[in-house]
Amino acid sequence: MAAAPVWSVDPRTGKQREQVAVEATAQDVDAAVRAAHDARGALADRAVRAAFLRTAADRLEAARDGLVETADAESALGPARLTGELARTCYQLRAFADIVEEGAFLDVVIDHPDDTATPPIPDLRRYKVPLGVVAVYSASNFPFAFSVAGGDTASAFGAGCPVVVKAHPDHPALSEQVAEVLRGAAAEHGIPAGVLGLVHGFRAGVELIGHPLVAAAGFTGSVRGGRALFDAAAARPVPIPFHGELGSLNPVLVTEAAAAERAEAIGAGLAGSMTLGVGQFCVKPGLVLAPAGEAGDRLVKSLTDAVGSTGDGVLLDHRMRDNFLAGVAERAALPEVESPLAPGAGDEHTVSAGFLTVPAGRLTGEGAHDLLLEECFGPVTVVARYTGESEATAVLSRLPGNLTATVHLSSEEAAGEGRGPELLAELTPLAGRVLVNGWPTGVAVAPAQHHGGPYPATTSTSTSVGGTAIERWMRPVAYQNAPEALLPPELRDDNPLGLPRRYDGRLER
Repeated sequence: MAAAPVWSVDPRTGKQREQVAVEATAQDVDAAVRAAHDARGALADRAVRAAFLRTAADRLEAARDGLVETADAESALGPARLTGELARTCYQLRAFADIVEEGAFLDVVIDHPDDTATPPIPDLRRYKVPLGVVAVYSASNFPFAFSVAGGDTASAFGAGCPVVVKAHPDHPALSEQVAEVLRGAAAEHGIPAGVLGLVHGFRAGVELIGHPLVAAAGFTGSVRGGRALFDAAAARPVPIPFHGELGSLNPVLVTEAAAAERAEAIGAGLAGSMTLGVGQFCVKPGLVLAPAGEAGDRLVKSLTDAVGSTGDGVLLDHRMRDNFLAGVAERAALPEVESPLAPGAGDEHTVSAGFLTVPAGRLTGEGAHDLLLEECFGPVTVVARYTGESEATAVLSRLPGNLTATVHLSSEEAAGEGRGPELLAELTPLAGRVLVNGWPTGVAVAPAQHHGGPYPATTSTSTSVGGTAIERWMRPVAYQNAPEALLPPELRDDNPLGLPRRYDGRLER
């Protein structure tokens, strides 16, 4: 049977642009993984890895115009948004280059023998080593930052791991172009092209997670797809770590005092956040707890006005459009759910933004609308009107894990008066990032960033954004009583590489 073609499709029209490739067979996946495995040694030198990452960023910037043009043709996200996303991707590559050069991510710890301890301590030297080939599953909504050259790939390269990417079907042409840019950067530093493999097709993704030479995987996508791969990773004869970002409702709690103080500003801010990127951000606020009463009414009026001025938009593909329309219709049909500004179809290729309202009491107790506590991908949010603190708390207690949780406080509450500290503590178990008086869309690439959360937001406690994302692709190893001449340079007493380390209990820099 001939391999199925892989087409680049324009989401603005639904028409095929060009055939990019064919779907990978099991043999193709095996060849890509083995080539990546063979390239491991070329990433052993940290200086080479750092230089490679910087060259990759330089080459992506040099190819920016063509890459953005292709990305826009396949995603309809617009040149401005995509240019910014490419800049973020290049920044991220350079940030990991800095991390690799500094070396703190290796977590070097050296303890010399101590016969007086109970029990006695032998000579122990610990650091982290790369796991091996990493499988990366690209996301649809970030064709640069969570795709072929995105954070999973950049952090894996930083750790010293080669990568095989399963391209997302929404941007196959861009995936091929970016892969060629990265391979060109690798060649400049004597790194084999196999350090980055690229495969297309659903079956390729299944074959990839089961390949015995794949040592770990990173995924960004749906709960259903991510959970299937997570289960497959665990069911292997040798299970592997699977770091998946699966889905998030990103709840927002607006206190009565905050609504009384600035209802109009909160409504306008919510509109901007929930419609950003046509509602296709994994951190889009999908559930907002707003007070009943006059202040809450003003918030809803402001939200209506702001969302109503938002034009129709194109989703990433027509399958997502169909799912959005079906999901909105199913939610709107629930008892006591109202549509002050109904989301739905624009023309045959677009959607219109909107929101639903529901009494918060319909989200708890017998017959609760559990569907409203699930993510609906696209430009829609649910505003649950609560009548007291206990009702809002009851809703929060039913929420699954999330990437983010947000609270809007009044000036006095933010200063530590009233329930401000209590509410922050109440939200902390729900999410990996807790925001005060802001909006979750926009994930800064910074050392302190955490982009993850309790399941189903992610399948691990790690982050996919920020410097510590590199930790996902490494494991610790300790050497006991190894002669100095046999030790890797990172663990020698004279510290020839000048690494940060903990030496006999003291942190050295």
